[in-house]
Amino acid sequence: MIYFDNGATTYPKPLSVVRAVNAAMQRYGANPGRSGHRLSMRAGELVYRCRKDAAELFGVSDPARIILTDSCTTAVNTVLHGVLERGDHVVISSLEHNAVARPLEYLRQTRGVSYSVAEVFEGDDERTLDSFRRAINGKTRMLVCTAASNVFGVRLPLARLSALCRIYHLLFCVDAAQGAGLFALPMETLGIDFLCAAGHKGLYGPMGTGILALNSAVLPESLTQGGTGSLSMSLEQPVSLPDKYESGTPNLPGIAGLDAGIRFVLSRGEESLLHQETALAQRLYDGLKAIPEVVLYTSRPSAQTHAPVVSFNIGDRDSEEVAALLDSRFDIAVRAGLHCAPLAHRAYGTETRGTVRAVPSAFTNSAQVDYLVNSVKKIIKLIPKKVAIEDGNVIE
Repeated sequence: MIYFDNGATTYPKPLSVVRAVNAAMQRYGANPGRSGHRLSMRAGELVYRCRKDAAELFGVSDPARIILTDSCTTAVNTVLHGVLERGDHVVISSLEHNAVARPLEYLRQTRGVSYSVAEVFEGDDERTLDSFRRAINGKTRMLVCTAASNVFGVRLPLARLSALCRIYHLLFCVDAAQGAGLFALPMETLGIDFLCAAGHKGLYGPMGTGILALNSAVLPESLTQGGTGSLSMSLEQPVSLPDKYESGTPNLPGIAGLDAGIRFVLSRGEESLLHQETALAQRLYDGLKAIPEVVLYTSRPSAQTHAPVVSFNIGDRDSEEVAALLDSRFDIAVRAGLHCAPLAHRAYGTETRGTVRAVPSAFTNSAQVDYLVNSVKKIIKLIPKKVAIEDGNVIE
């Protein structure tokens, strides 16, 4: 199968990731931090190495401030549930994933937290910044935004939003699910307080892994409490990092794979990966734009303004129908539908049928891109045109 669903999870994984997961199962099978024997200590060293490599990637000086989670969603929830109090106000963007929108809606209904949605203007940072500025009020505590839209790839001006947060004394949380591994995100330099990342996307780790990186004196309360292997005689949750947030047995095979994925990114370089994948996204965009029946929703992607994501539709056809045909007839995997991001779809007018989304990875090549474009051309001939009758006349 030709795989373009890398916006959901990257596949295939680097061979080093596969080997690291297998090694963890075969050679590091003990519980890290819970026992004093050699296997447990080796497992603990593996976990620490992952923290250290993630700290290098995200420009965090203290590896203990890298919290290993089971997903980016858990990282986001830890920040929102753990920081926000009754009466707080939050500003988010019009491109947010449900990983941000749903916890905030829950907190609105249960805790009296309020939030406003600032419109993002593609290619116009000044208007975007002004939109965020106008959404801030006297109760605003935090600004939360995606690094790039998972649906349309549009990047947000993180450095300028961070500066805005400093002016208004706000906390700044970035959902980097679609940017980690592609964009340089040095937290301490950019002034990001909380960075949430998915391990299984641009970091090339296994599913079921994520990262919460902390760069703030304000620390969230933990979502869970339990055994950490430290201070076991106390019934109170440890406050030291990272134990405060990591109760229960860690996902050692996943962490081993995540570390191998991070090392893959560090060895290739984020800028190199971004430019490689952007070139493929541009090739796909150009090929699709030449097809009259194809609808595209953004300007041509560039490394400065977009993540390498291309969303499209064929005429007024259902996006899931197109994706099913690409799968069954041409052995191509894409994502279709609403992509768990209704705010973004409303912003671009695609909330009724979603989009077909194609996202390349480090392992995609130009021949695969051309095959996808040619397959779209063939699909147009396979889908019968919808017709309507008006005053006895057939209208296409």
